[in-house]
Amino acid sequence: MRDLGAGFHYLLKGQRWVARHGKQYGFGLIPGLITLVLYVAALVALATWGEDAVSWSTPFADDWSSPWQGLFRGFLAVVLFALALLLAVLTFTAVTLLIGQPFYENLSEKVDRDVSPDGTAPESGLPLWRELWISARDSLRIVVRAALWAVLLFALGFIPVVGQTVVPVLGFFVTGFFLTVELTAVALQRRGIDLRARLTLLRSRKTLVWGFGTPLGLSFLVPFVAVFLMPGAVAGATLMARELLGEETRDGDGDRDEEPEEETVPGELGT
Repeated sequence: MRDLGAGFHYLLKGQRWVARHGKQYGFGLIPGLITLVLYVAALVALATWGEDAVSWSTPFADDWSSPWQGLFRGFLAVVLFALALLLAVLTFTAVTLLIGQPFYENLSEKVDRDVSPDGTAPESGLPLWRELWISARDSLRIVVRAALWAVLLFALGFIPVVGQTVVPVLGFFVTGFFLTVELTAVALQRRGIDLRARLTLLRSRKTLVWGFGTPLGLSFLVPFVAVFLMPGAVAGATLMARELLGEETRDGDGDRDEEPEEETVPGELGT
């Protein structure tokens, strides 16, 4: 339970950091706004033409009598839109981070320099095109994993009682985990840690990850909130990544935070 609270604390610390650095916050809003416009356009298009797409894909129902044809196709249209909305929540962070790679990379570096005792930040040493390629490749892998979970949870949602109680809660925790994987990737990729090692690291502190990502995922369900929280989420994920790696950190007043009780760094992180 302590880790759960610590994860939420890092989420708040990230928001406080960007609140004290207005210029970084302003630049960090740009990728989220671009992604929001693209997603809203896609969802509006789906709401407008989704029913036509369902009718085209279900020709076997053309001869069904009323009201069964309308009920069946209406149900499928609602299911299609609900699944698209869930995927939008799961993939919003990945797409925003990909679009805003240079913005968030710069923001994460500044957080590292601000809280590092020696004022330095790890650098990948890779050209921008290479960083974008790695980010896009890893984001695609994470989106595929998230999509598989989304389909599974959606199917489980039809189970009576469990589907309306346990499954939604499980869905929020799954969403929170994948959100944190994406957000910590900015800082961890810069340290040369590949996706497999990042997943191992985050799974070793699941409650910390859930404490950070689950409230963030819930807030992302509110329209437009994700855009304004993204810069602070990247900052908070950078701070949390430092704890996961056992790196010494000082707070904004120059006082060092307490050392974590245990350092969980998988052996493969050094490779």
